[in-house]
Amino acid sequence: MLSESLAATNPELQHCYSNVRQRTLELVKGFSAEDMMLQSMPDASPGKWHLAHTSWFFETFILKPHALNYRVFNDSYEYLFNSYYDSVGERHPRPNRGLLSRPGLEQILAYRRHIDDAMQAALASPSAAAFTETVIIGLHHEMQHQELILTDIKHALAQNPVAMNCPGLNNVAASPAKPFDTPTAKAALPLKPFTTFDEGVYHIGAQNSGFSYDCERPSHRVFCEAFALANRPVSNSEWLEFIRAGGYQDPGLWLSDGWARCQSEQWQAPLYWQRHEGEWYELRLDGYHPLDLAAPVCHISYYEADAFARWAGGRLPTEYELEIASQKIAIAGNFAESGRWHPSATDATDSLQQLYGDVWEWSSSSYSPYPGFHPEQGALGEYNGKFMANQYVLRGGSCATAQAQMRPSYRNFFYPHQRWQFSGLRLAQ
Repeated sequence: MLSESLAATNPELQHCYSNVRQRTLELVKGFSAEDMMLQSMPDASPGKWHLAHTSWFFETFILKPHALNYRVFNDSYEYLFNSYYDSVGERHPRPNRGLLSRPGLEQILAYRRHIDDAMQAALASPSAAAFTETVIIGLHHEMQHQELILTDIKHALAQNPVAMNCPGLNNVAASPAKPFDTPTAKAALPLKPFTTFDEGVYHIGAQNSGFSYDCERPSHRVFCEAFALANRPVSNSEWLEFIRAGGYQDPGLWLSDGWARCQSEQWQAPLYWQRHEGEWYELRLDGYHPLDLAAPVCHISYYEADAFARWAGGRLPTEYELEIASQKIAIAGNFAESGRWHPSATDATDSLQQLYGDVWEWSSSSYSPYPGFHPEQGALGEYNGKFMANQYVLRGGSCATAQAQMRPSYRNFFYPHQRWQFSGLRLAQ
């Protein structure tokens, strides 16, 4: 676990830096230079851009201001690989990142090596204490981009039926899928039971020890009415019932903006679901597979999650309720380190399950500042605070999230129509 308590010249910080940076490279092994250029939509970025931007972060916020005699790798990279830091300077338009055929992948990898050499020298220097906190932010930032590499390349390859082994969906599995109503099909778990929580005053937000982003602070108290959370996320089987019941055709279940989006984009099922000869399949990073009925549903928008909750007679939990439930539970689960990169089913319902890992869980809470919120100083203040409008909070991490990032207070946020992340839901009452 990365912590601000690491000593500035402690070899542990250098080791953590090397591990995180190497992990990024391991994620892109096997992909071609052409794969690393793909940008399938404006919300996603090419893998090559992620490799460069995470290096740009260390160059911009640590090496340039702190490293003695640091030599900039390429002056144009400040413009090409800035994401949204207006105080740093102008930047290349986000929707056009996939048009950057130059610099090539080999040049970007050389850029990373240049940054890593300079960072290791800087971390070993006596002055490292001055920027240790920024290094830790940079490593958490890189872990976020590791998750985006997985979700973005999945979306990009999904546009290519040959790449994802789906010409006609005829070769999705070595053996043909069986109908869902056969006795041997993997059955989903029942929706119940729920775990109840008493009304009361609870502490929310990051505590004083350990790493956190500014949007998780300050810790404060909230009053919550008594509530109950389902012991597991909503499953694929339950989502199929929603589909069969006409959930995507009933405007009475949907928020107005959600219904408009559902109609304009012709949503009929979660992203990456395909129906072929009466069977449902879902896309994973290794191609199409028969739908696992017991696994958590994923790749759904806030609008879909909200409509399902209304159809099921429940509601989406608040982010406070999800944090309260996760505060006394060990941080363990199906994270990126498993290498599976897809949600798994659970075989237990007698206690709260999968609050961490598997799928990000939509909350009903708008992404907004906590009472007394103060953004980071300088350009890093643009990291979270400027996005506190028109987005909703998700909690708990997913199968593509690094476990080292997780803590009860961690807040993720996306726009309500977005579906390409590993996002699901848990019902509340």
